[in-house]
Amino acid sequence: MAYQHINGVRVWGQPDDGALAQALTCAATGNVVQTLLMADHHKGYSQPIGGVVVYDGQISPSGVGYDIACGNKAVRTNVLAADIRPKLGTMMDTVARKISFGVGRINNEKVDHDLFDDPDWDVYMAVGRMEHRKLKELAQSQLGTVGSGNHFVDLFEESATGRLWIANHFGSRGFGHKTASGFINLAAGREFLANAPGEKMDQPPVLLDLDSELGDMYYRAMKLAGRYAYAGRDYVIRQVLQIIGAEADLEVHNHHNFAWKETHSGKDVVVVRKGATPSAPGQVGFIGGSMGDISVIVKGKDTAENRDSYYSTVHGAGRIMSRTQAAGRMNWKTRTRSGGQISALQMLEAVRNYGVELRGAGTDESPFVYRKLRDVLDAHAETIEVMHELKPIGVCMAGAGEFDPYKD
Repeated sequence: MAYQHINGVRVWGQPDDGALAQALTCAATGNVVQTLLMADHHKGYSQPIGGVVVYDGQISPSGVGYDIACGNKAVRTNVLAADIRPKLGTMMDTVARKISFGVGRINNEKVDHDLFDDPDWDVYMAVGRMEHRKLKELAQSQLGTVGSGNHFVDLFEESATGRLWIANHFGSRGFGHKTASGFINLAAGREFLANAPGEKMDQPPVLLDLDSELGDMYYRAMKLAGRYAYAGRDYVIRQVLQIIGAEADLEVHNHHNFAWKETHSGKDVVVVRKGATPSAPGQVGFIGGSMGDISVIVKGKDTAENRDSYYSTVHGAGRIMSRTQAAGRMNWKTRTRSGGQISALQMLEAVRNYGVELRGAGTDESPFVYRKLRDVLDAHAETIEVMHELKPIGVCMAGAGEFDPYKD
């Protein structure tokens, strides 16, 4: 087996002390069946990123996290990357202009969807009319926007065939964040929309019994946020296909911040994956590297080790440097950063050398802050098979249209 047991936690890859301490806290709290760390693990809030906790009859809003249903959609197009290279820069400019990244919305396209008639919106009505109205309005205003942080829209060239792929990465936006904080508030006896004190990095997980009223409400709200995230990623992929003038002939779509009801070894459990991709035998998923590294399409293997992982694998390369370490601290009065280890010019040079047309992104998302994806994939070689290797040729992230690497 490629993993090791550390005080009952199954750990793939090189253990990170901070993430392991969080995993041990999770393992000691609630009705835990098993706790695991994928090879891309690092510290998160309460449950580590790259962490998987399997519960008997419980669900964890803090384990799923604030970005409910964060995940990826990737599609293979019917064109070759070589065919668009002469106009790649213009296409990336259009992506940056037409799709909303970061905070707010840069376009006025209101995206309607039948999920706004979903009966699970009644969960918020049960909390209160004002809460129902505010969250639904927020969800409607942000559907089809990408957000900030490590969320992206990328173009890739498949290494073996030269085919052009499109992928995106984001979740349920402010609606998901408000849902998570709202249920964490309710669990602590506060009002849903109260100003929560916020989670501490190493606090124990917030747990709800799945058969309780609050647990059932959260589960329904989480699933609704999952459908919302799927709708948003679908919409953005359609936009990019239209910009390129291509059609998709294969798609891969999955969450990696979510809780699933599953059966393992004949037992019904709840598997909470935070920054971990489901990998049941034959299940296909997208795993992204940094903007200066490959991404891959993988398929779960039918092996004992994959069963031991509760059919879970990495969701990315995993950070080795925090955002503050990389980019420094922001002085909001002067709107300047200081103390960062990575300069914008360093980032730009690395990305250009890799052959990527970049729009947006800060140094906290540079290739230097992530492990090499191949290293973490190798740690899971007995659980997943790499089907397609994808090399980025265009990357668009928050700051697109406003980021000047020579001035930042």
